[in-house]
Amino acid sequence: MLARLTSAAVAGVEAYRVAVEVDVSSGLPGISVVGLPHSAVREGRERVIAAVKASGLDAAPRKVVVNLAPADVPKEGSALDLPIAVGLLVASGQAPAPGTDVCLAGELGLDGGLRTVRGAVAAAVRCVDEGLRTLILPESAAREAAIVPGLEVLSARHLVEVVEHLRGTRPLPVARPLEPAPTAPAPDLAEVRGQMGAKRALEIAAAGGHNLLLIGPPGAGKSMLAARLATLLPPLAREAALDVARIYSAAGEPRAGLDRRPPFRAPHHGVSDAGLVGGGPAPRPGEISLAHHGVLFLDELPEFRRAALEALRQPLESGEVTIVRARRSATFPAAFQLIAAMNPCPCGRLGDGSDRCVCTEADLRRYRSRISGPLLDRIDLRVEVPLLDPEDLRPAEGVPTASARSSSAVAEGVRAARERQRERHGHPEMVNARLDVAGVHRHCFVGEAAWPLLSAAVTRMRLSPRAYHRVLRVSRTIADLAGSRGIARPHVAEALQYRGGSAGGRA
Repeated sequence: MLARLTSAAVAGVEAYRVAVEVDVSSGLPGISVVGLPHSAVREGRERVIAAVKASGLDAAPRKVVVNLAPADVPKEGSALDLPIAVGLLVASGQAPAPGTDVCLAGELGLDGGLRTVRGAVAAAVRCVDEGLRTLILPESAAREAAIVPGLEVLSARHLVEVVEHLRGTRPLPVARPLEPAPTAPAPDLAEVRGQMGAKRALEIAAAGGHNLLLIGPPGAGKSMLAARLATLLPPLAREAALDVARIYSAAGEPRAGLDRRPPFRAPHHGVSDAGLVGGGPAPRPGEISLAHHGVLFLDELPEFRRAALEALRQPLESGEVTIVRARRSATFPAAFQLIAAMNPCPCGRLGDGSDRCVCTEADLRRYRSRISGPLLDRIDLRVEVPLLDPEDLRPAEGVPTASARSSSAVAEGVRAARERQRERHGHPEMVNARLDVAGVHRHCFVGEAAWPLLSAAVTRMRLSPRAYHRVLRVSRTIADLAGSRGIARPHVAEALQYRGGSAGGRA
């Protein structure tokens, strides 16, 4: 007897439909799996047999052949255990077949218990796209997938529960998504003393989604500033939050519920190239994809591997990264906002007002050369973060200083600027930093009063066409923060000053 079921497998951050065909015929008892199964799928035969036996059912009454279609696409992971086991029971007459609009996925333990699988959200999105109505998953994975609208997600803890559901004796419960866990109070921008220029740059970066480089000696507040960027960003739209949840689910780091907070990733500088941009034998998303629609913070930027930093150049422009392997390739979304921090020199004391710097010119050139010109050209804002005067650090007896704008106050201006961009561009997640060349020409027109300043700066600072367009995008964001419909001379002047604080003196 032949049984046909529907399942889903994950490739990268996407899921694709898999038809599981199980045929039981006369012959020596045993299970063979065809259709390019990888080791985890092949090993699933032993898990299926043990789980079916533990559930009090007949495991392999006769010869069993399992075909996984499409047969020319590699199948990875353990999510096909459940549909293979159910297909065996259906083909041997021990359980009724599920409907054609039902999808099953899950890993089996030897006792018949169901264990979670990665990519539950991606599988649910694929089910909706394919017009399926029901998805049966292990309990924890079902709670992940329950955030996807337009689909009934059923939760199961054991193979016996799935069989009883198919027999109609005990229906499976509908999964309910987990609520995002409460978090500790977020750090406030008002806690950072002084650094008015860096705070202003942080506000512009948040408003327009611009990349930012903070340059200053150790302890000046670079990491404190970067950590507070997340408090300035508006919540994600539902579609963007679902997109982020799909990536985290495929990476095996599920978020609880439909979390609207933009992701903030801060990998250590020892991260591998594959860990940063994605990769591996079966390509997995890296940190830049986990920062999609959010922030990637790279502290001690020159300490990262040169190859890893250079791999950021393409996704910074396109918002995605393609990993190519001999037998497969995967494209991951990577529309992240880069915030980086670095010292002015290897010892960190250059320009701190003392004579303690011991770095030679060769040391300085070698340190700064770790960041290539093309990568630096893609960073819109470069800001010096100097050491503070003692008066800036002195406690103020409860009296707020002039620079103590709270995160909520700054975030309100950021929200208003983002709303202007949303209305202008017609997309909830479109920001000025993501404008293409046509969008720059359409929305970043510079008036007659501002053009002489910009034209002179292009010549004097030797700005590349890319840098010129980035200046225009930053000018547009500054105008949005000011509530101005056009780009005026002060907006261009402020944008140009952020191109000057470069590592190594390059524009």
